[in-house]
Amino acid sequence: MNRLRGGAILTRRGRERIRGIDVRKLGIIGGTSWSSTALYYDHINRAVAQRLGGLHSARLVIESLDLAPFAAMELSGDWDGVARETLEAAKRLEVAGAEAVVITSNTGHKVYDAVAPKLGVPMLHIGDATADKLAADGRKRVALLGTRFTMEEPFYRDRMATHGIEVVVPDSADRAVVHDVIYRELVVGVVSEASRDRFREIIARLAAAGAEGVILGCTEIELLVSQEDSSVPVFASTALHAQAAVDFALADQPVR
Repeated sequence: MNRLRGGAILTRRGRERIRGIDVRKLGIIGGTSWSSTALYYDHINRAVAQRLGGLHSARLVIESLDLAPFAAMELSGDWDGVARETLEAAKRLEVAGAEAVVITSNTGHKVYDAVAPKLGVPMLHIGDATADKLAADGRKRVALLGTRFTMEEPFYRDRMATHGIEVVVPDSADRAVVHDVIYRELVVGVVSEASRDRFREIIARLAAAGAEGVILGCTEIELLVSQEDSSVPVFASTALHAQAAVDFALADQPVR
């Protein structure tokens, strides 16, 4: 083992040991979109700094994809292509020493089952991280906002169902609004007050219909709405997924 500056130790496995804890390196598949990737980077590093103190930050490597061809495959229904690109990115992260892989996209988890079993390291599922928080809060029936793929296809709600969580979605008109705002504004970093108002209205309708909470099930929606915009509890999948990644990296090291 080699001793690093600041009292940390580099183990033979390439991990950094701080206060007797092996800090695992995280691998992030980003660029889908860059704005959500920036949120992950911020969330993860802030949480690591809070828990380890001092000048510590996360050990991670990012494989940032080009969203344009990736989104084109999604929109054309070429999910085999999405799975192939995701797997190749994850493999490159493994080669770079990542001990777990994170996809910075709810929609990207549509190919989780095609990718995760082919890796030699865990792929941390965003739905599991979100469902764990919902269960801890006693929420059984929640609304889901995301791309039309996430809202309309079964991969996300089926994952939530394995945790005993029922998912409801907006009606077709509201789903179109949510999807369009994501692809036309949020993925390029545009945050519109008019779109925030429309999301508030959609959330209010879902709450009135009996939703006990709302999942921000697209990693960029956190840029637009927060708890202040909802009468029911908001569960931001980006923040929850990032926290789960930190828990893995620090082996559940408690807050100082």
